Order: sequence, then C-alpha cells, then structure tokens
Amino acid sequence: MKHKSLGRTGVQVSELCFGTMSFGGDADKSTSAAMYKACRDAGINFFDCADQYNKGKSEEILGALMRGHRDDLVITTKCFNPIGEDINARGTSRRHVIRAVEASLKRLQTDRVEVMFLHHYDKRTPLEESMRALEELVRAGKVLYPAVSNYSAWQTQRAVDLQERHNWARLQVIQPMYSLVKRQAEVELLPMAEANGIGVMPYSPAAAGLLSGKYSGKQGVKAAGRLKTNKMYEARYGEKWAFEVADKFVAFCKKKGLHPVSTAVAWVGAHPAITAPIVGARNLEQLQDSLNSVRIEMTPALRAEISALSRTPAPATDRLEELKAAKA
Repeated sequence: MKHKSLGRTGVQVSELCFGTMSFGGDADKSTSAAMYKACRDAGINFFDCADQYNKGKSEEILGALMRGHRDDLVITTKCFNPIGEDINARGTSRRHVIRAVEASLKRLQTDRVEVMFLHHYDKRTPLEESMRALEELVRAGKVLYPAVSNYSAWQTQRAVDLQERHNWARLQVIQPMYSLVKRQAEVELLPMAEANGIGVMPYSPAAAGLLSGKYSGKQGVKAAGRLKTNKMYEARYGEKWAFEVADKFVAFCKKKGLHPVSTAVAWVGAHPAITAPIVGARNLEQLQDSLNSVRIEMTPALRAEISALSRTPAPATDRLEELKAAKA
C-alpha cells in the first residue's frame, strides 16, 4: 500500500480510504472487526465515517476497533443530516456543527478527528457561519483539518476565500462523488482542488455496485441490490446510458482479465487530483476486490481506454469544440 500527502497538511495517508458506512448496519460487529483488520493488514491507515451512519453505531464500532492504536490512524467524520428529532439537530449552523463534533468524539472515543467534513452545503446557513464553526473547532483542537463533502466547485472556492480572508484554517480535503459513470467532478471540482492543493477522497468509485458486473447480462435482470431497492441510488444511477456504460466496462474487464471492481477503483485512484478513493464493503469478499485495486497498473493508456467507454463531460464553458481540439 502506497501513501500520499493529504492536501497541504503534510500528513501521509494510504492510497485507499475505508468507508465505514456498513459498520453497525449491513455489517455486524464481528464482520466490521474482520474488515477493519483486513484493512489494517493491507496497510490502510485512513478511515472515513459520519455521525448519521446507522444512527451513530458506525462511529461507536470504529471507536472501539481503533482503541490502543488511535495515533496510527487518520480519522474523518461528517455532520449535516438529521441525527435527532430536534429541529436544530441538522445542517451546518455553528450550534449544530460544534455539538455534532462533540457527540462524534464521544462515540469515537477520541479527543480529536483529523478531518471534519460538512456533509452537504447548507442553503439556510451563511457559509461564513459554517466556516467559523470549523475554525473554532480547530482552535479547540477537536478538529485538525476542515473539509467539505458534496459541495460544488464554486461553493468550495468561496469557502476557501472566506477562510483566507479571515486567516482561518483552510479546507484541506473535499469528498465528491466520482466514478466512470459519474464524471462531473472532472470539469471543475478536480481542477479547483489541484489549483488549491486540496486533497480529494471520492466516494462510490464502483458506482454503488453498478460497475461490479452484478447488474450486467442475463443475471442482471434478476439481480437484487441497492440500485433496485433504494430510491436514492435508483435516481442516481437509474438512467439507461449508465447501465450501458457498465455493460461495456464489464465486458472490457473480462477481455483484459481484470476484476471490474478492482479496475473501477484503480481508474478513480489514477486521476492526478485524487488522494484516496473511499472503498466500502458489506463483507470480506467484497472488500478484497477493492483492496486488490492497488495491484492494477493503471497506465495512462489503460485509463484512456476505460475512459473512452463512458461519456466525457463537457468543459465548464460548454465549448465542445475546444474539448475535441485538445484531444486531436
């Protein structure tokens, strides 16, 4: 397992980050422990969590598992989504962010998190208020590095500008969606991150299993999974063209003798702006396919071949002629 610098922090993190969303949900305590051990044995020191994951159980399980070697790890968590009945137990108000971090630290059994993500952009709260909350947590030593997830490029850049104007700790990491069928991040988010020296840890590199081959071919018609039972994932990946890309990708991998999940993760990780893709799993078998991604030599030529299987998003200016000229 190789390591990369996390933004401009000087901190070294493994080239894969393990997402603990399954802890306490799809994965019980024993399965969670087995996956955690497999990650540590593989050399992963980077773990991602959120307060909403299984109503806090994911943080509780992760906290127990990392006991005794906490200082060897880089831990992230997030807040935004409702975590209680209280109307104010959500969003990114200064009130909620500070209370959410304090609650997360208790569940994680630690005195700080390395990275704290605001999980979504909050339209109700002025961005300056949210960034000030992160600054207060940094000064208190409860958060080391501010971060945002699911923000657009302009929202992220505005946050950085506010922080620099007030001489606050700046954003060091972003967490966007990115996969072969979700490439919008290539247009502005990834270039913005590179220009600012911001680390990028994208989620869903295998597109919630769409790129695994599970939904391809004859067996795909009968396959059960999140893409068919979860309305959010159905809306996210339900368009016909996405399944067509997945079918082409799986056929390509079969021809090359590559595992589709390993290849999907490796393709994401090979983008120059990416620090570490977040991989998740419900069991050890699923996890191993993602861990094997580091064994794939994702050359520029191979990445270009795979990229050609999907839609290349239009440039920010929408001047397609310039995109075509650049490829000529």
